[in-house]
Amino acid sequence: MRIELPDKVNTIIHTLQAHGYEAYAVGGCVRDCLLGRTPEDWDITTSAMPEETKALFPHTFDTGIEHGTVTVLLDREGFEVTTYRVDGKYEDSRHPSQVTFVRNLREDLLRRDFTINAMAYNEQDGLADIFGGLKDLEQGTILCVGDAVSRFSEDALRILRGVRFAAQLGFTIEGETREAMRLLASTLQNISAERIQTELIKILLSPRPDMLREAYALGITREFLPEFDRAMETTQETPHHMYTVGEHILHTLQNVRSDRILRLTMLFHDLGKPLKKTVDESGIAHFKGHAEVSKKLAEEIMRRLKFDNATLHSVGKLVYYHDYRMPVTARNVRRAMNKIGEELFPLYLEVRRADVLAQSGYQRKEKLADIDGIETLYREITAAGQCVALKDLAITGKDLIAVGIQPGRELGEILNNLLELVIENPELNTKEKLLKHVRSLRD
Repeated sequence: MRIELPDKVNTIIHTLQAHGYEAYAVGGCVRDCLLGRTPEDWDITTSAMPEETKALFPHTFDTGIEHGTVTVLLDREGFEVTTYRVDGKYEDSRHPSQVTFVRNLREDLLRRDFTINAMAYNEQDGLADIFGGLKDLEQGTILCVGDAVSRFSEDALRILRGVRFAAQLGFTIEGETREAMRLLASTLQNISAERIQTELIKILLSPRPDMLREAYALGITREFLPEFDRAMETTQETPHHMYTVGEHILHTLQNVRSDRILRLTMLFHDLGKPLKKTVDESGIAHFKGHAEVSKKLAEEIMRRLKFDNATLHSVGKLVYYHDYRMPVTARNVRRAMNKIGEELFPLYLEVRRADVLAQSGYQRKEKLADIDGIETLYREITAAGQCVALKDLAITGKDLIAVGIQPGRELGEILNNLLELVIENPELNTKEKLLKHVRSLRD
């Protein structure tokens, strides 16, 4: 079996080999090549000690030298080269108490998480597949290297990584590996919010974001997203729905394209429903006000998981307006564009569509027709350059000051009133007409 290694990777490997050391491309890059995917980066493992590696290349810097990793720079491109090592006892489900450098490839591969990530390759020796990773790739199986409990005890994030690999690759999780995930799910509490966020996003952006169902079944989401667990357990006794809240969320994730803001919005959009559920005398469930509560929960979760403020703002706004409906008229669409924002409005349409497609068939045709109508009007409004925000108003604060309006509160109120006027009547958005309107107000 032959893998085409990049020239620079081969240069590093050949240089190490020429000086008597073993060296291989290792881990995810080998896995991706065998799957016909393009690796995001290339990692190299070697029997050379860190100082020995540094002595062979003119440009290096210490990336994690205490763990044996040196970055080698070739034409300003960096490649991580890590010495074979075995890890000491893990005391916090994250960091080994000590690291021991070794000269044996098998010992190094034994410490890795899953068999599909524990293969190494170079042109001289071919594929080093000690733990059956190639077979597991062919069978579509996520299987731990060695004892699953030991692997997850070493680094609890591997529990979530296993779900992530299954989601990205469309694989199933092997039985003992799955049970170890369930057993040790609570140790995810030892993992930083930033690392949890990274894995969650990778799951959401994968072809199988619904693998969160498996994470829920194994007690994994309970440790960092308990709001989702409540949603999975909340029924919806209404003709508009056919799933629990959580199952509805999972279906919306599959109905929307793989975009970070969109997938996060769908994950959070109905999390407020369990807190707002009421059931009337006829046994019909209602969730009035759930959008506002969902927005609040979404923002709390994103702060907890250390998301940036821009993401928090965009997702929060889309969650709040995810169920915003209107009569299909140009005036109402312009007003909605003003409320939601021109940049987010096309995403709002995608959110609405994904939401409807994950509901029951009840009135689905009519709901989708409304969304289509709104989208058509949105495109017409955009193409015509109609004003829906202050920045598009044909008059500015300077223009108002020039006709005698003093800077301050009154000026701001006039600008907002003019915006309301042109949203209702877009043909009035000229400087001449707006100044005439202002003068009429002051006469």
